[in-house]
Amino acid sequence: MRMALGENAQMALTTLRENKMRSFLTVLGVVIGITALLSVVAVLVGVYNDVNAFLSDFGSDTIFVFKFDPGIHTSGRLTPEERSRKPLTLDDAEAIGEFCPDVKAVSTALLPRVVEGSPGGRPLMTARYKDKEVAGVDYHGILPEDEEVFNSRAERGRYLTEAENLHRSDVALIGPDLAKALYPDEDPLGKPILVDGVSYEVIGVLAARKGQLMKDQAADKALLVPYRTYQKHRPMDDENMIGAVAYPGRMPEAEDEIRGVLRRRRRVAYNKPDNFGVSSAKEIADQFRQITSSVALLISVVSSIGLLVGGVGVMNIMLMSVTQRTREIGVRKAIGARRRDVIWQFLTEAIVLTGSGGVIGVLLGLGISLLIHLFIPRLPSAVPLWSIVVAVTVSMSVGLFFGMYPAVKASRLDPVEALRYE
Repeated sequence: MRMALGENAQMALTTLRENKMRSFLTVLGVVIGITALLSVVAVLVGVYNDVNAFLSDFGSDTIFVFKFDPGIHTSGRLTPEERSRKPLTLDDAEAIGEFCPDVKAVSTALLPRVVEGSPGGRPLMTARYKDKEVAGVDYHGILPEDEEVFNSRAERGRYLTEAENLHRSDVALIGPDLAKALYPDEDPLGKPILVDGVSYEVIGVLAARKGQLMKDQAADKALLVPYRTYQKHRPMDDENMIGAVAYPGRMPEAEDEIRGVLRRRRRVAYNKPDNFGVSSAKEIADQFRQITSSVALLISVVSSIGLLVGGVGVMNIMLMSVTQRTREIGVRKAIGARRRDVIWQFLTEAIVLTGSGGVIGVLLGLGISLLIHLFIPRLPSAVPLWSIVVAVTVSMSVGLFFGMYPAVKASRLDPVEALRYE
């Protein structure tokens, strides 16, 4: 059986070499379908891995608490009920730390108030140093516990201290992109930085967060000042985002405890939904995976049209091949070839034909992924091994399915009539 398969594969490759253009045009639909499918998978897998790396950088046990549901609080489009919600407060964070035994640490960040219609839902801040400036700075006040809760790290210098928070010191931590843009040729530590009309002394540069797509939303363009310092300069802002770290293995219990504390403090009736949002890095990653899975399914359906067209082309060529090789089939059957031998001969040829198209599609998909890396480095793409195996398997399955009818038709030819065929 192995020798027969090897011989059939060799015959199929010989046929491909003798009819290069015809074979390529036959499997062009398969090539296009596999290329499109692999390219989209590369981008989706790359984006998912990138976002997952960014979220996991906060820690698997980190819980985020927002005034609005995650994904809505930054949209800038609020319902009347959302506009009337009370903001989260520092007291809420302290209550979580006191009454939630499964919470290891808690912190809060004081943010600019949401402004409807503005990009990202919050006013844009600009940081300046001498003649340089950077717009869109992520400017907010934090507590020293922020370092533990959000897994923040100072790559250079140091983190904020409780003494600086209590004394409302005008000091700041800045992100790495901000440091490169404002202090390209000098050490930013100890230098002033001006934001919102206030001058701060830079005491540290944050380490870059993982991930490419969400760099602007990460620590890269951050300007963090002590919580009470922010209150001193922007007393009108009262939007807080609370972060908490659960003890290992106690995430569900910690989330339930946080919800219970906040519902009591915000006087939410037992039959009413939460008027705040609680999420975690894992939950956000799971939601993102569901979105990418839906997109992947849609693209797979669209790509299957190309595979269907390619399969019809293969069936058409194989039927024509049966007609052209009628005498050859008659000779083979006359010297003892069985029906299944003829079937496997034509099925192997169809599988090799579409498998070759799949390999070409894989190579083109890898090339497109490489071009994305070269020309759009901010858009992550990755071609996992399983996608290559699936692509080649699917392309060969197309040949197996659409080659079955021509193969069966060839096997049913009468050897006497086949030998008479001109």
